[in-house]
Amino acid sequence: MDPIEQLSHIGPALIGLADRIEPHQLTGATPCERFTVNDILDHMITLGGAFSYWFRGEEALAVTPPSRDGQVPAAAFRLTLENLLDAVRSPGALERTITAPMGTMPGETFARLVAFDGLVHGWDLATATGQAYDVPADVVAAVDEFARAALSAEMRDGDTFKAETNPSAGASRLERLVAFSGRTV
Repeated sequence: MDPIEQLSHIGPALIGLADRIEPHQLTGATPCERFTVNDILDHMITLGGAFSYWFRGEEALAVTPPSRDGQVPAAAFRLTLENLLDAVRSPGALERTITAPMGTMPGETFARLVAFDGLVHGWDLATATGQAYDVPADVVAAVDEFARAALSAEMRDGDTFKAETNPSAGASRLERLVAFSGRTV
């Protein structure tokens, strides 16, 4: 499954999660120990905004999360993810070379990393806010296959990714993937 198809499912699922977050949940802890719910939303708005420029072959402008006075930035989140998907679909996006914090790589590889990051952070948001997270099984399987091939020991620095954890008995494929990424499931 190509990364555009993956992101075509993951993006709307993430938008749906953000649309259902309540303002009082913004300060809640998430399975991503470094981030609250608010931090994940800001992280995805900031990086997703920059990634849109990179996929279009442009220099990224500074992207900052919107000021919101305690409100959920659902509209900004939606706009960011829609722009990101448009950028990934833009001519040449998957063929161009992208220099990202994890190194220089083909756009297709970077898009797959974005899908992995989005899928896992979506699980973080859903878990933290008590929501269902509905991503098709074949999308989870494709992201999982890529992640297990791409995630190197060097990337497990305790910050970007932690050491793999053991998922609970009966864990879903998504839960096994997030345990692989270092989350406690």
